Amino acid sequence: MSDTPSPAPVPVPADAATSAASAPDVDAVARDIADVPAVEVITTVAVHLMSAAAVNLGLAEDGAEHKDLDEARKLIQALAGLVTASATEISSFHAAPLRDGLKSLQLAFREASIVPDEPGMGPGEKYTGPVLG
Repeated sequence: MSDTPSPAPVPVPADAATSAASAPDVDAVARDIADVPAVEVITTVAVHLMSAAAVNLGLAEDGAEHKDLDEARKLIQALAGLVTASATEISSFHAAPLRDGLKSLQLAFREASIVPDEPGMGPGEKYTGPVLG
């Protein structure tokens, strides 16, 4: 035995102890994610991108407060890439409504822009082709 005293325990804040106890089990979460079909993951991500783009286009209830066309452009671009790349994987049953939503957002972006992009140069149009009203 050593004569060196053992260090005093480090106090753990109550909120840290609670959050550690309520933190999800990483293995359980990974198993849960593995059980979700890819088509559900893809469509869920697409819906989140659509919702965020709509808010940034000013289409939400308090539209003017959240309008940010730069952010909307990025979200629509990402959505177009996702929808285009995954369309053959998720079937037309799932892809068609996503394409329709994407087109609606692209048209809303064109209408919201003070200086509209040239046809084929709007957000996502490099993936979808020109979107005209």
